[in-house]
Amino acid sequence: MKSLLQFLPIKGRTLALLLVLLPLIAIFIYVGMSSGPLAPVSVTVAQVHSRALTPALFGIGTVQARYGHAIGPTYAGRIASLLVDVGDTVNAGQILGEMDNIDLDDRLDAQTAVIERAAASLTEAKARLEFAQTQAKRYEDLFAVKSTSQEVLATKQQELRLIETALYGASQELARAKAERQGMQAQRDSLRLISPIDGLVIKRDAEPGTTVVAGQTIIEIIDPKSLWVNTRFDQINATGLAQGQRATIVLRSRRGQVLAGQVTRVEPIADAVTEEALAKVSFTNSPEPLPPIGELAEVTVELSGLPTTLVIPNAAIRRDGNQPIVWKVVNGNLQSTAITLGISDLDGRVQVLDGLARDDEIVVYSDRDLDAHSPIKIVIDIVGTK
Repeated sequence: MKSLLQFLPIKGRTLALLLVLLPLIAIFIYVGMSSGPLAPVSVTVAQVHSRALTPALFGIGTVQARYGHAIGPTYAGRIASLLVDVGDTVNAGQILGEMDNIDLDDRLDAQTAVIERAAASLTEAKARLEFAQTQAKRYEDLFAVKSTSQEVLATKQQELRLIETALYGASQELARAKAERQGMQAQRDSLRLISPIDGLVIKRDAEPGTTVVAGQTIIEIIDPKSLWVNTRFDQINATGLAQGQRATIVLRSRRGQVLAGQVTRVEPIADAVTEEALAKVSFTNSPEPLPPIGELAEVTVELSGLPTTLVIPNAAIRRDGNQPIVWKVVNGNLQSTAITLGISDLDGRVQVLDGLARDDEIVVYSDRDLDAHSPIKIVIDIVGTK
């Protein structure tokens, strides 16, 4: 009796091979449909809802002092002494240092002697004037009773006028000597480096013995109560930035500390190169200890609240060229929808002005790129998307 396999169209070896390959093909198809390129794309979705956003503006700035004073001499000279150093606290009117006065003290002493001599001359002229006035009055009385001649009276009156002129000259000489001494004293005083404010010394750019020119900065002082952050904001998002708005400041050296502040001034000139708007944000309370001038800080400004509008997560937005779009889920299928965006906040939400309706379901995250024909599987979470 012949074997049954002899009547089959498939040889036994071929059948055995098929029995091995068919499960492998089935496994391959299953893997391809479940996790391969033919598998549905895992997506998370969210519903479009309405809410009022409170937008905020984020910027980077540097700590600066609103009021600072660069102190130096008004005349070229050599530094004689410096009494303060960087980090010292000074008071208004305090002497910080002094320039070498060369011979000014001697010249002041000499001018004082000139004043004393002029004052003595003036005193002498006043005494002579009193005597001349008495003599002129006496000879007027004598002339009235015909006891002296007209010529003698005229001589006495001429002497009186000469002494009056000498008195005027002596008074002018005294005034000139005092003015010269006052000028010398002002020049002498200008050699003293005096603090104009209560402040903090942040720079000392020269040492005693150094020769400096007029106007050169030797010591720089700031008012520690006037610190603010010179902040830069992207012009695209700076709409609504205004003076008086509340802000929070995080210094780079104090990452865990949030400091309160407010917008003190919005600069009328923006940076055309970096396309940034500039604003000064002051600290509500001066931080302790004071941060160094020039330290970087992160500033967040609370803008005015917006009316209630449709809002979606910022992560749901895709781009088709320059056109923002979202993938809307309609009956389990994907539909590309162009939208018009409004203002966003720092929590990842953005206004939708056109293109969606309330309760529309949109894709937020996906584990692969999407197209209109992509099969999808809605999941609660996708690893690595948050």
